[in-house]
Amino acid sequence: MARRTVTFGLAALACAGVAILAARTRPEAPVEQVVGSVREASFTFDCSATSQPISPLIYGVGGAETPWATGTTARRWGGNPTTRYNWELNTYNTTKDYFFRNAAGDSAGYRGYLEEGRTRGVKTALTIPMLGWVAKDDSSYSFPVRVFGPQQTTASENPDMGNGVAPDGKPIAPAPPPLTSVASTPESITKWIQEIRKNDGDRGRSVDSYILDNEPSLWNSTHRDVHPEPTTYDELIEKTIAYGTAIRKADPEAKIAGPAEWGWLGYQYSAKDLVTGLFVRSDRRAHGDEALIPWYLRKAREYEQKSGIRILDILDVHFYPMGDGIGITTNGRTDPATAAKRIRSTRSLWDSTYKDESWIDNRIRLIPMLREWVAANYPGLGISIGEWNFGAETHMSGGLATAEVLGRFGLEGVTSAYYWTVPADRSPAFWAFRAFRNFDGEGGRFRDRTVAVSGSATLTSVFASRDEDNRRVVAIVLNHSALAPLAPAIRVQGCGTIQSGRAFTYKGGPDGFASMAMSPAEQSVNLKLEPYSITVLDLTTR
Repeated sequence: MARRTVTFGLAALACAGVAILAARTRPEAPVEQVVGSVREASFTFDCSATSQPISPLIYGVGGAETPWATGTTARRWGGNPTTRYNWELNTYNTTKDYFFRNAAGDSAGYRGYLEEGRTRGVKTALTIPMLGWVAKDDSSYSFPVRVFGPQQTTASENPDMGNGVAPDGKPIAPAPPPLTSVASTPESITKWIQEIRKNDGDRGRSVDSYILDNEPSLWNSTHRDVHPEPTTYDELIEKTIAYGTAIRKADPEAKIAGPAEWGWLGYQYSAKDLVTGLFVRSDRRAHGDEALIPWYLRKAREYEQKSGIRILDILDVHFYPMGDGIGITTNGRTDPATAAKRIRSTRSLWDSTYKDESWIDNRIRLIPMLREWVAANYPGLGISIGEWNFGAETHMSGGLATAEVLGRFGLEGVTSAYYWTVPADRSPAFWAFRAFRNFDGEGGRFRDRTVAVSGSATLTSVFASRDEDNRRVVAIVLNHSALAPLAPAIRVQGCGTIQSGRAFTYKGGPDGFASMAMSPAEQSVNLKLEPYSITVLDLTTR
């Protein structure tokens, strides 16, 4: 599908009709001013400590084009256009992202997408439309100038194709949905999934999980031509029940993920709350003033208890940093202060001591928060980060942030995750994926279980993994300092004696990882790592 432009933040939310409270942003943390001396640090890897499996699905990507050389394990058919995908015609709507225009899908369609994933041995997460309307053809558009009059902008290739905004900046009320769309029902989705499973035959599953649409609290903005009214608590759960039930009946063994909400406000409030204002939050107050997602989880569980039909297996949300310059709106700024903030902002995924440096101005601790919501309201669900990106993927700060996030997903026990969309070929973000999936160009990868790491150093992260039999330990060391080298002394215990070892390092640029000299002792390794670097340590033990 076409790449989606993400335009979140205060200004974008205001344009979408979202009323929010002003928030103070935190002062910038100090930036390194001079080249530092070598920093020393000590770390211990303990293979005898409590360990947990690392899901291979955390190395997923989104979009239709996939650089298979990243070693990605999964990909997601998702984004705004998939909400309006007509599986029978292979057409979709480009939504607010591009003049609400209908278009033809890739010539191979969803069948080709699923088959390519199967051929490559890559798991597929398929977004299932549940808004209720899909594209009726490959040419209609929602705001023709000949019908609605002059508009703020029109498509360069068609001056009749307007953006639905009057010259004075006011949104134009849309025509009825049949101008561009046909109804999409749970029954239609049942037919689609039956068709997919029929085509699978005895070759195994082509769809690993089904995702219940995409960012429903933004439908009144991204899809306002057919869904101008903001989504409410009740609409979200009613559609989840209707479409989740259709999926389950068509594919009893399916994994179902939802609600695929876009970010902090989407976790806490309905679209109706965002439009009327968070102080009023009329929809949330009408539902016990409970945050949207825990309420949603509890209602889904109550439905299963009452009906015996499980409509949710995975809690799925999206996450993008909201700090100025570090998201993907403009691919992110890379001045020293912003680059340092980009890397720090990854802490909002896991660190309870970190206050997000944006208008959110809160301790997000996303993954622990999601785990707590699951435990309290629908025990046993997995957790997926269905979209994520920290911007500046062609800059080393973006590569380090990407590596940090991938390491945290494994350490925090995330079920699956999908980068939006795919890292640019041979970019720092690309090589961050390769650190975990193919660091030596010969299939060397991060292993399948976590290894406990003790010790700490400023501007440093260390992630360690092992095989089930403790015969191989692979670790990734991130030097987040832009100026100071790092000299870590690493001790290995409970893993056996080190028999041999290799090290590879990446400092930026298109050429990827280079082998570096290393002389491991029986149970220790000493390294010297360059500033702004990703280093992989590969140890064989006995």
